[in-house]
Amino acid sequence: QVRMVESGGGSVQAGGSLSLSCQVSGMDYGPACMAWFRQPPGKEREGVAAIYTGSGGTYYADSVKGRFTISRDNAENTLYLRIHSLQPEDTAMYYCAAARGGLGWCGYVQSNAMKFWGKGTLVTISS
Repeated sequence: QVRMVESGGGSVQAGGSLSLSCQVSGMDYGPACMAWFRQPPGKEREGVAAIYTGSGGTYYADSVKGRFTISRDNAENTLYLRIHSLQPEDTAMYYCAAARGGLGWCGYVQSNAMKFWGKGTLVTISS
């Protein structure tokens, strides 16, 4: 059974940095697409970053390129999202998600392709 648990959210001032973590269990074999999504208040959920474990390739939404960094610690089975230069519009519930496979489609960071989800961690940015 796959389980994903996010942590690291909180209230941060604009301009600061934040690191989110996602502890993953039950996905110890085969390549996978692991991703971060966010849902701002009153808006739809959007994919912001993904990593394909088969190659280590990373993918980012245009809106976050240069400020967000996705990474994975294989030994700790943990997915990370590092956010720099936080802006009020980064306020959202952040979710980690995963699906087995991912070759050829992981980079599209589409929520309907993900099979496993965490419950989310809230990030609030104050100006």
